[in-house]
Amino acid sequence: MSAKILVEKNGPVTTIIINRPEVRNALDREATAALGEAVHAFEADATALVAVLYGAGGSFCSGADLKELANGVVYEAWAGADGPLSRPAAKPIIAAVSGHACAGGLGLALWCDLRVAERSASFAVLSRRWGVPMSDGTTVRLPRLVGMSRALDMLLTARIVPADEALTMGLANRVVEDGKARAEAEALAHAMCQFPPIAMASDRASAYHQEALSLAEALVAENEYASNAKAREAVHGAARFASGDGRHGKLK
Repeated sequence: MSAKILVEKNGPVTTIIINRPEVRNALDREATAALGEAVHAFEADATALVAVLYGAGGSFCSGADLKELANGVVYEAWAGADGPLSRPAAKPIIAAVSGHACAGGLGLALWCDLRVAERSASFAVLSRRWGVPMSDGTTVRLPRLVGMSRALDMLLTARIVPADEALTMGLANRVVEDGKARAEAEALAHAMCQFPPIAMASDRASAYHQEALSLAEALVAENEYASNAKAREAVHGAARFASGDGRHGKLK
């Protein structure tokens, strides 16, 4: 039997693959644990800068394995106090979405920093049909990302949101042709790896941290996050700019 979670590395980009296409990449307990281990390994790898999360066989992830749940297996939510989804990953992760990202699979896509969706991809809370509640952060991250009205429309009606609409509402960041999500997400990841890393990490951390703060507190925190990059990257970057790098939109 092949592994339920595969990991492939290409230089600074790590691609994590959910490999249960026979059940549209539903996550049983074994796959959930293995996915958490893969994320932790990516975070601990100093040579890995950006990750791509992808589902094998044309579907991103259909959420928890309901057949396992129906047999009485207790499903432990990822968004619990110490679960992998209880916090942003330590480094950027891009979801490459093909097919369905529904129920817990939607929660997994929301947890990622960016979502590259194929034109035929869709997002939905289909678990509404079966009385299975969201417990992977979906009810928290979805309204923060797309607004309360749109979030409630998805949460209460189980309607399927196609990729083009997801792009309009901010649920998807890019829409690409079918079969191209992984390649486009990996290309985006490699492009991100070319930026000076300290400033990108501090800006990302500040953006996530500000949600829990007042405006005044968030501005103070932003300055604190920026201090390391100012000391270690900004002067060198400004010198590159002053010498002509970036002129006419071109970078060396």
